[in-house]
Parts: sequence; C-alpha cells; structure tokens
Amino acid sequence: MTVREVGVLAIGAGPANLALAVAIEESGSPELADNTLLLEQSPDVKWQRDLLMPWARSQVSFLKDLVTLRNPSSRFTFLNFLHKQGRLDEFVNLGTFHPYRWEFSDYLQWVATSLERVRIQYGARAAQIDPVVDPDGSVTGWSVLLTDGDEIRCRDLVVGGGRDPRVPDVFAGLPADRLIHSGQYRTRIGEIAKDEPVRAVVVGGAQSAAEMFYALHENLPHSRVTMLVRSIGLQNYQTSKFVNERFFPSFVDEFYDSPAEVRAQVLDEMRLTNYAGLAPPFLDELYTMLYRQKALGPQRSEVRAMTEVVAARVEDGEVVLDLRDRMSGKTEPLRCDLVLLGTGYDPRKPALVRELAARVGIDEFSVSRAHRVELGESARGAVYLQGVNEETHGIADSLISVLAHRSRDILTDLLARHAVGAGRP
Repeated sequence: MTVREVGVLAIGAGPANLALAVAIEESGSPELADNTLLLEQSPDVKWQRDLLMPWARSQVSFLKDLVTLRNPSSRFTFLNFLHKQGRLDEFVNLGTFHPYRWEFSDYLQWVATSLERVRIQYGARAAQIDPVVDPDGSVTGWSVLLTDGDEIRCRDLVVGGGRDPRVPDVFAGLPADRLIHSGQYRTRIGEIAKDEPVRAVVVGGAQSAAEMFYALHENLPHSRVTMLVRSIGLQNYQTSKFVNERFFPSFVDEFYDSPAEVRAQVLDEMRLTNYAGLAPPFLDELYTMLYRQKALGPQRSEVRAMTEVVAARVEDGEVVLDLRDRMSGKTEPLRCDLVLLGTGYDPRKPALVRELAARVGIDEFSVSRAHRVELGESARGAVYLQGVNEETHGIADSLISVLAHRSRDILTDLLARHAVGAGRP
C-alpha cells in the first residue's frame, strides 16, 4: 500500500471534473495545477460510455463545451479539437449545433490527454473517504482509500462521479442477468449473441429508454421489443427558447437565492426540458420506424402508453411483469426474457457522498453557491460537489450547459481559500 498527498483530488474524469481541470490549468497558478489529481475508474475517458450509439447526438450545443463560455480563446475548445482532428470544415458543413455523442466523447478524451499539469490516474476507484481532523475536531483534509488498497490524502476534494442508477423497487427481486440499466446498455447487450431471439421490455419514456428501444433493433435483430410508458405517450423535450434561458449560467444565482419551495416548483415545471421527453428529430424517427413496421412488416416492436409495472418476478425460466393499464385499471401479465430500465438516476446524493457525510457528522447538506459543502469556519479542508446540486443550483447542474462557468466558480473559491490558508501560521 502506498500513501500519496495532493492538494486537490477530484473523483471522476467526466465532463464536470475535466472542465475544472482545464480551468485550473488556465488559472495562472502552476502550483495548484501541479498538485491536482483526477481519479478515473475506467481505463480511458468516455462520455455516457454505454449509450454511445453511432447515431446518438448530444442535445446541447457544442458551444457549451468545457471551456468556451468561460474562455472562448482557450486551446481546449470543441472547435479547436475539430481543427486538430482535421474535421472542422466537414463539421461546419453539417450545419448543426449538436455533435454526435461519440464525437463529444472523443473531445473529452482529447482534453484529458492535452492536459499538461493536472494529472489523471486511470483504473482508480475510491472505496472510502474519511475526513482528516485536528484535535479540536476541525476538518483539515481528506483520506481517500482506493479499491487496490492505496491511499491518497488531499486538502480539497471534488466529487464529480455522477449519481447512482435508479432501479425502482418493483424490479429489485429480478436476477441481475435479466435486468439492464441504461448505464450498462452497450456492455451488457454486447454479451448477448446477436442472433438470439430475445423478448425485451424497455421501461421508461425519456431519451435513454427510447435510445435503447431503437438500438435493440440493430443490436439484437431477431428480438421483439416492447416499450412501456407510464404517461399518455412519448413526448418532445420542451425546447422553447424562453424556457431555455433557465439553463443560462446567470440563472443559477437567481435560483440559488430563491426560497426552497419556489426552487422545487421551478424544477417540477422544467421536468420536460430534460427528464421526461425526447429530442424532436429522434421522436419522429421512432414513429417512422413503427409506421414502416405496421405497413411492411414484420411488426416486432410496440410502445404501450398509460402502462405501469406493478410486479416483477421470474417464473418457469421467464420474467413475468404484471402490467396495469392506467386507463382501465386492469392488470395482465407480460412474459419476456430481458428488462431494460431507462429509469434515470437516484435523485439523492450519491452513496459515496452520503457515506462521507455520515463520517463528517452531517445530517443535512448545505452547499454554498460555489458548490462547497458547509463544514464550518474552522475547516481548512473542503469538499465540492459537482452535478448533484439541482435542488439548490437548478436543473442545469447535472448537465453540460453550465460546466464552464461552474468550473470558474469552484476555481475562484479554491484560489481564495488557498490564499487565506497561505497566510496562516
């Protein structure tokens, strides 16, 4: 076992922490950059690794990359990435603000390999985080134990690994080999023989569920696929330009300063902008596919709206889902081989963060405007949370829309705290 010390340790090398890494490199503080380390559990950087279908697009403008809205002249922009790859002319000719998801993922890996001072350690997973405390009980830093037994100590910790997958309780009793969450899709589907005549059921009515539904027709061409949607039908994302102003970084201040009940109302009203809909062009493509099946055959796909799963079990080697029709109230069984969940992610703080809070003795999180957990004035060590503060910072907090500005907010707070710390005896 080895023990190392760094100044800033960021868990996860996804878009959030990469944006912060770039901001730190461009901060003018080489000491801070040289003492910053990112931990990534995978062997490389991939964005939405298991939903990187070749036709899937980002729903956010490429101008909302890791850096452009903070520093348009940065060498880490998406446009510079395209220029370095020799694809800028062709991309401009596409006439779109929405790159393919795999292309944005490649951009993230390019950023990771282009960092000159901030380091990334791959194949490293945090198993446990403990506070380092003075005799008076004040937090001075953090001890992060990795799954391989190594320990990394830091003064400031940034958690940006995303939320935990949400598996509704009704599916909790199904064996793991019969259940696939969208966060595992490509890996798990790749383990099934392509000629297998699988009866698959996709649960959910948003983008990830619809993408799995569509992809199954190519990945398992002999499958029969049923999609279960609890609402009245698949719906478009809310794309009004007026509503989209709520994704401006400047809206975060207004949202943060609002009463908790107002913030909750706004989040509920904005649900269709991100969580409960599909990108309009993709919705049209889905409907067209089903139309062709009905007209030309074979009809191997079905979308069942106003339907909810009330029970799930394995019976005689088959998965049996009890489906309730919300219109009639009737319940009937549906037999299948595989259930795919497009049910999103747990709205609570990630388990790693909740466990950390318990060790620090925090019952309820209080997160500053700069995304720093309030630990008291005596604390010299800080922990910042990225992408899990929707209830205080707005719906865009879990999206790439505010990455550039959020990295600036955290960097500003880091630099201010380090300047104060440097003046202490």
